Amino acid sequence: MGIPNVKRFRPFCPVCNESFTLMAVVPKEADVEAYLADVVARHDHKAYQEAKQLHFKIRVGQQKQRKSK
Repeated sequence: MGIPNVKRFRPFCPVCNESFTLMAVVPKEADVEAYLADVVARHDHKAYQEAKQLHFKIRVGQQKQRKSK
């Protein structure tokens, strides 16, 4: 069960050329477009790319083992 006020946004970062997921609670009277523009301006491109590389890291020397019959 999640928090009911949380909205999920997928802003696009022109520096990374990718979209990233952002989950935030934004007040009703807040300007969402201005908030997302500020988030993209503060986005840490280096950390995002490093985390993405670690997630899809291929291990050298690890292969599927076949069962011998």
